[in-house]
Amino acid sequence: MAVNPRGADLKRYLAEDPGGPVVMLNLLRWRADDPEAGKASYREYVAAFEEHSGRFGAEVVYAGTGLTALVAEQGQDWDAVLLVRYPSRQSFCDMVADPDYQRSTHLRTEALEEAVLQATTEW
Repeated sequence: MAVNPRGADLKRYLAEDPGGPVVMLNLLRWRADDPEAGKASYREYVAAFEEHSGRFGAEVVYAGTGLTALVAEQGQDWDAVLLVRYPSRQSFCDMVADPDYQRSTHLRTEALEEAVLQATTEW
């Protein structure tokens, strides 16, 4: 399963841009072979992310642990949820392309077995 956006994904993301700020929903499942190591690696990634994200106007809105799933099919429960607000879709793409940011993305990749990364806008 993919855990990071690919070039084609980012092109589509920008092409469908309605304008304005975006909140990225991150649904995270730690690596199956060692969930605690996955959690630790992701926390390292978040610390590195916070060092660089301010330059792009990114702000962590919420980070939390997934607990009891009340309405979910088998496999639809998640270990963690992260919401990050960006001033625009372009600012997200600029951050993803930044070499300083890219130096820490291996921590995210190593942490995750599966992920959902979905753009959202306010109603």
